[in-house]
Amino acid sequence: MAAKKHPIFDTATTLGKLVLFLGVSAICGVLVAGLMVPAAALASTTTTSSITLFDELPDEMKVGTPAQSSKILASDGSLLATFYDQNRTEVALKDISPFMKDAIVAVEDARYYDHGGIDTRGLMRAVTAMAQGGGRQGASTITQQFVNNVIIQTYAADGDYDKIKLGSDKGVGEKVREIKLAIAIEKKYSKDEILQGYLNWVLYANGNFGIESAAYNYFGIHAKDLNLPQAALLAGVVNSPQIYDPIANPENSLTRRNLVLDHMLDQGMIDAKQHKEAVASKVALKVQPTRNGCTTAVRAEYFCEYVSNLFVNDAKYGKTPEDRLKVLLQGGLTIKTTLDAKMQDAAQAQFANFAPIENNPDHVGQAIVSVQPGTGKILAMAQNSKLAPKEGQWKTDYNFAVDRLDANGASLGGSGGFDVGSTIKPFTFAEWLNSGHRVDDRVDASVRRYPQSRPWTNSCGTTTGYYDSSDPQVAPDLQNADGPDGIYYRTFTARQGLSLSLNTATMATAAQLDICNIQKMMTATGIHMGSDVTKPYNVSSISALLGSGEVAPLTMANAFATFASGGRYCTPIALESITNAKGEKLPVPSANCKQTVKPEVAAGVNMVLQQVLQPGGSGYAIPLQYPAGAKTGTTNDSQQTWTTGYTRGVATSSWVGMPENKNDSTNNKLIAGQYLPYVDGSTYAGKAWQGYMNQVAGNYDVGAFDPPPASIVSPPAPPPAPAETKSADDNKDSQEKPATENKDKPATDNKDKKKD
Repeated sequence: MAAKKHPIFDTATTLGKLVLFLGVSAICGVLVAGLMVPAAALASTTTTSSITLFDELPDEMKVGTPAQSSKILASDGSLLATFYDQNRTEVALKDISPFMKDAIVAVEDARYYDHGGIDTRGLMRAVTAMAQGGGRQGASTITQQFVNNVIIQTYAADGDYDKIKLGSDKGVGEKVREIKLAIAIEKKYSKDEILQGYLNWVLYANGNFGIESAAYNYFGIHAKDLNLPQAALLAGVVNSPQIYDPIANPENSLTRRNLVLDHMLDQGMIDAKQHKEAVASKVALKVQPTRNGCTTAVRAEYFCEYVSNLFVNDAKYGKTPEDRLKVLLQGGLTIKTTLDAKMQDAAQAQFANFAPIENNPDHVGQAIVSVQPGTGKILAMAQNSKLAPKEGQWKTDYNFAVDRLDANGASLGGSGGFDVGSTIKPFTFAEWLNSGHRVDDRVDASVRRYPQSRPWTNSCGTTTGYYDSSDPQVAPDLQNADGPDGIYYRTFTARQGLSLSLNTATMATAAQLDICNIQKMMTATGIHMGSDVTKPYNVSSISALLGSGEVAPLTMANAFATFASGGRYCTPIALESITNAKGEKLPVPSANCKQTVKPEVAAGVNMVLQQVLQPGGSGYAIPLQYPAGAKTGTTNDSQQTWTTGYTRGVATSSWVGMPENKNDSTNNKLIAGQYLPYVDGSTYAGKAWQGYMNQVAGNYDVGAFDPPPASIVSPPAPPPAPAETKSADDNKDSQEKPATENKDKPATDNKDKKKD
């Protein structure tokens, strides 16, 4: 069977037949001439059938870009995570310390600049020893070693480990092939180019391929900054990375380092003073932690997982997921993301006040995710768990903030969202305005019962179910927060119904709308089911309008960002740019921003959601120091609790709940060092949102929101009565006085529940 061609080598012909032992004088004479084309080949009973004439050996070697580490960066360029099969960052020769270049030549190939790829003196000694039965002897030049490294590491990068042969495993055929390739390489590349390639390809122990990675791992510096003793130490490692490993075998590495320094002195590369000082110096390692993948990310490990999933799932970066993963692990990519490192740290720090990973026996989940309105940029994505925590700590692989699968059914690593509670109410209100109603139109919030038989209007589907808060003993979770004399069961403006988060007000507005259009409003802002992004929010049950649908926190933050940006929806994006090892730009997804909600509708929602945070509103306890709107949410039995809100420049969803058993309650769980019998959206999720947003929102736009036009705020005034029958004072007295908010007992979100 013909040998499989490898992409780096032109191996159209096989090695063919080659005599096991070549005449020493003939070989050396050819090498001196710079060529190795024997005049004849002699048969031998010890040769295999695969040996062929030397002149049939391939002499073309395509040296491609070596497998390099990929890096994921925050928006400020700071490192988030590194991915690699071979930990390598390629650098130019000018960016490598002169000490390093001299040291490697001194110890590995003193005649490097004098030979044409093969050191004839060394080879003559080796062949003579072999002919005399002394076994194989080392005679490899730097060029030969470079060829050998390219062959081995390319096979490894492709997963062809069975093709790799090391040291004594190599037959004469493999060795001679390397010799001919070395000669060909010397004809094609300059000495500096070969040396640069060698220093970038060779292994320096502990998974460090290439001098840049080695310099950083062992000393925390760049290759260009290596001093004399550091360079000599690393030059000594390549001869036998395991034996001269400076971490595992420091004494061996020190002895080898000093031998390198001796060679440098003998060859006039350093003077006696430099030699003496370097030999006397200690091996001062500053070992940097090895980082590979998201489990060792500097920060934002779940965001890192999200980004890597986005890359591997995207057909723009390769035909198959396996191809794309290989590009990520070997392609030397620089992936710059939208993440704001300072915001990420601020979000992560919030968890210490609520459900810290170090003390969370009940496995209460907490997440904070932020999006920039008008751009779709994900600014922060944090949660109170780790991918690889310390022993005894809670571990979860699920990202609380994102969907389970993407639109093509590929995993995003998400938990699939959580029931959103009253945070869904603003979308019914938005459709109220969109359909021609006004902010201050009145709705009858005194109706406590909507029976199963009620025909809900849904022009694109069916909505069934009932709502009944008439019997506190039967349905206590469905009541409005009450006050003296049933103050929260009466006629309110739509504005008051939302700012007070009254369930009956939401039901009263929905009763006058086409629920299909409410669903369309949700879709216009990007809301979809967390378990299946291809499905719109499910409104087949009327309870969905009170939050009985699972949506991911990222989706909720981005939907509210649509209101913050004046009705302009942007697809959430995590990638700003991707550059490969050659400096070429790869395409990244666009936010595809477009106007999906009328500006006046968004302005009306913004006006009312600001009042949620004011005295009398359901979120009165968590105001910001900047103009902001928000909505809290709490599900039945407080399984999931939310605050989602925004300034003009940052939209954030804060969630606290039970991710492992979504039917479990956060009530009487250890949160913030206490066990509360009742938890709602403002208790912990709201406080975390408030603390975080007050800290970070000022770095973005915190200007005032545009007011809505008067035409969608107030209903038209009734026509004046005829002068002859009514006086001005009589008109004033006869008009119904607007309902006022309860200032003595502001409504909280503790009764804003869904009905399962």
